[in-house]
Amino acid sequence: MLTSRPAVRRRARPTGARPVLRKGPRTSPYRAVVTDVDGTLTDESRRLDPVALRYVRRLGDAGIPVVLATGNVLPIALALHRSLGLSGPIVAENGGMLFHASASDDLAVDRLADPGVARRAYRALVAAGLPVRRLFTDRWRESEVALEPTVSVARIRRVLAGQPVHVESTGYAIHLMARGAGKLPALERALGYLGLRPEDCVILGDGDNDAGMLRAAGFGVSFSSGSPAARRAARYVARAPYSAGFVEGLKASRILD
Repeated sequence: MLTSRPAVRRRARPTGARPVLRKGPRTSPYRAVVTDVDGTLTDESRRLDPVALRYVRRLGDAGIPVVLATGNVLPIALALHRSLGLSGPIVAENGGMLFHASASDDLAVDRLADPGVARRAYRALVAAGLPVRRLFTDRWRESEVALEPTVSVARIRRVLAGQPVHVESTGYAIHLMARGAGKLPALERALGYLGLRPEDCVILGDGDNDAGMLRAAGFGVSFSSGSPAARRAARYVARAPYSAGFVEGLKASRILD
């Protein structure tokens, strides 16, 4: 079951305002961009790519909302969001956390998954003797548990069979979440605040956890470096890997025309 906590509100609004969906001569049917971060805006060493970031800034300058959808904790995603001057919502913790502008135009944070489910699953893995290690960033994680990829997803799923937990890999971490949570349900909720749906968007990602979003997208993009599941789900698979594929896919979508 998805749960929410009271909105966290701030008076200052350096970012987070509702994007203005500008009208103009653009011919693209797509009205927003949704992007993963690691492996999508970064190179093979997980360094942010200045060329990809320049395209993200171009989208913002054109009045096209950009939604970050990442497995990272919210503080990391929010720092990137503010550094880029973005105004769209943030889907963080693989869909467990949602940062957005509320109906009253204040900033709000919703927790969309019960962390207790993930923590019980983690304890079950430890009790079963699996050599699992939580990510360093789990000290800031509020809705799930993220593990170093030291154990296969298949092995983890076997131990947790019967528990109401969803196990998903990003390629960089393994996420334990309450069943029913994930990037796509959180994204649908995030886009609802903008009056949009996934089919209105160009969506770019490289991991198994992005596959649901890519299938639902108006124009889903993965890359030669993407997981098999992400590539199968995408409408367009860029020949270039990582952040270079992000730029290639964005151009192929023609959203900036």
